[in-house]
Amino acid sequence: MKTETEILVVGAGAAGMMAAIAAAEEGAQVLLLERNDRAGRKIFITGKGRCNVTNACDTEELFSYIISNEKFMYSALYQFHNHQIMEFFESKGCPLKVERGNRVFPVSDHSSDVIKVLTQYMEKLKVKVRYHTLVEDILIGEEGKIKGVLLDSGEQIFAKKVILGTGGLSYAPTGSDGKMLKILEHHGHQLVEPKPALVPFELKENLGEKLQGLSLKNVSLTVKNGKKILFQGFGEMLFTHFGISGPLVLSASSYYAKKAYGKEVSAVLDLKPALDLEQLDKRILRDFEENQNKQFKNALDKLLPAKLIPVIIEYSGIMPEKKVNEITKEERKRLVFLLKNFEMTITGTRSFREAIVTQGGVRVKEVNPSTMESKIIPGLYLAGEMLDIDAVTGGYNITLAWSTGHLAGNNAAWSCKAEKGTV
Repeated sequence: MKTETEILVVGAGAAGMMAAIAAAEEGAQVLLLERNDRAGRKIFITGKGRCNVTNACDTEELFSYIISNEKFMYSALYQFHNHQIMEFFESKGCPLKVERGNRVFPVSDHSSDVIKVLTQYMEKLKVKVRYHTLVEDILIGEEGKIKGVLLDSGEQIFAKKVILGTGGLSYAPTGSDGKMLKILEHHGHQLVEPKPALVPFELKENLGEKLQGLSLKNVSLTVKNGKKILFQGFGEMLFTHFGISGPLVLSASSYYAKKAYGKEVSAVLDLKPALDLEQLDKRILRDFEENQNKQFKNALDKLLPAKLIPVIIEYSGIMPEKKVNEITKEERKRLVFLLKNFEMTITGTRSFREAIVTQGGVRVKEVNPSTMESKIIPGLYLAGEMLDIDAVTGGYNITLAWSTGHLAGNNAAWSCKAEKGTV
């Protein structure tokens, strides 16, 4: 069986659907293929089911949050930036709100409303969508140009342009299994090794037994490889049964993946970043004066969460039953230092199954940043997480997907027009 279309898009995720929309808006005939039974499986679970649509920071500021290849993103982001993304969804009937950290969510708090906007608009633009459709390979003509795709059923679909937006390796149950990356590698593209990013850390220390479920706000975390600082940030984190997670840790993991992946590194937690050593010492002195007749273990409840107190006592080396008025200056100084420098050992990250994004993918030097067209296979366009682009947490990664998808779809359509002589 043989099918023909003008533009073929593979993957109905953020990048793929936006590519299909951008191409159809330019009048192109578009067919979108999706392996799942519905569109936007990964969008549905992002932002804990609320979908962090983008970030409302200044567009220029966006680049500072991109970890891999921010310069490659100039054309895509300036052609379809975060504020245009917000305008797009609101104009299509999905009102948005801006929360802490400039994170943008649907007012409804339902990611399904974001997917609904995309699928309904594709329908309006007459984009044809085929579900339960798995691509086995890409088809390349004699001149090295893209010709179409081969499905696992044996069916061939021919197209003038093909846009791939099938994701990386994170959240494999949603369809991002990395198969298309291997196909592209087979056809001559080079890959930067895919690694899990925005992912929890595993610790050498067995802190999970005592601290599992403990959430800390307004703390500072520094991740170091020897003396080299890989990451330093402020925010929220969470202790888990295997290690640490939370927004602060997820952002740190992407820098770890970039600079020290697979190595054992140290994580230094500052539990009181608003106070320097001297200020914290004075604060503890005041607490000790108020509780001078209490045992040490009962004198820290104003300073620390209950779950953390036994661990800090253990690490401090001060006897739990010791009377506060018997604690020496040296012991107090040791406690102060510990609260500002609680050190843990990172042994690695969790797997792709728990990673929000994939770091690595198709080398961006093999893709035209102004069009998203492959330099290796003419007529083939790449978008989203397949590319070696990633950012910290906060709505930035999905922004990269929307922007690269839009640029790919727009340019694929214009290229078709140019070939037909209708520009």
